[in-house]
Amino acid sequence: MAGSHDFGKVAVLLGGRSAEREISLESGKAVLDALRRCGVDAHPFDPSEQHMDALLQQGYARAHIALHGRYGEDGTVQGALELLGIPYTGSGVLASALAMDKWRTKLLWQSAGINTPGHILLNEQSDFDAVAKELGLPLIVKPSREGSTIGLSKVREAGEVAAAWRLAARHDAMVLAEQFIEGTELTASILGDVALPLVRIQVEGDLYDYEAKYLSDKTQYFCPSGVSEEQECLIRKQALQAHRLLGCEGWGRVDLILDKSGTPYFLEANTSPGMTTHSLVPMAAKAAGISFEELVLKILGLAHVG
Repeated sequence: MAGSHDFGKVAVLLGGRSAEREISLESGKAVLDALRRCGVDAHPFDPSEQHMDALLQQGYARAHIALHGRYGEDGTVQGALELLGIPYTGSGVLASALAMDKWRTKLLWQSAGINTPGHILLNEQSDFDAVAKELGLPLIVKPSREGSTIGLSKVREAGEVAAAWRLAARHDAMVLAEQFIEGTELTASILGDVALPLVRIQVEGDLYDYEAKYLSDKTQYFCPSGVSEEQECLIRKQALQAHRLLGCEGWGRVDLILDKSGTPYFLEANTSPGMTTHSLVPMAAKAAGISFEELVLKILGLAHVG
């Protein structure tokens, strides 16, 4: 890993203009503070307040992306940084765009034999009753290209599918209906070529939604996950495969459900996950003996060069 003095002036990209702006500001502050504690010449940079070419004008040598959602995690900022010739953390343009699109992620995973819940794309012409019948109830309806479970609904009756589609469509023209898998919620954090220890998520209700992620103090996280050693090893291997199949690199997170028969169903990949001190990737890193400071340095050291 490169020493902190090798990074030059580092921009921590935070905030942005997605629906996840507030969480991004928290992630960015945590990353910025950790980098500074390590002696890195790091500064905050909010792309919604400054033009990207200001990065060149201000002499930045590298960018640590702490943006979440659209215009930060979807390949757009990555493309801008490549045009500017500034190395950046995380995945490249194509992988970022693919991972942000849950439908196309699923298509790729299915083609490679990676298990993912059944799904149907919805639009205003959809036969919502037929969708409910095909996927079974309950089912999940969510925007295909949004993060942090924004616009997501768990539908228990066929008559609720249309309203769930309308809610999701307020956030994205592409809406996904997905088979609901009952089981254990797990997440696999990826750092370089390694899948870190799994984190098991236990929510008070039956849905790990925005409320459970960011607002509830009753959501519990377990690392070690409690999954058998043999199964954990297999899931981590599959998660790394799922991550690589999308072309992801550097770091990220793959979310999945382990059903009651012990079969993993992969849900989505995140190329710029939360990085607050209580987020899931730092939690997994800590279980692997990696401090928050070591984690941000490692991620910065793995910066993508276009």
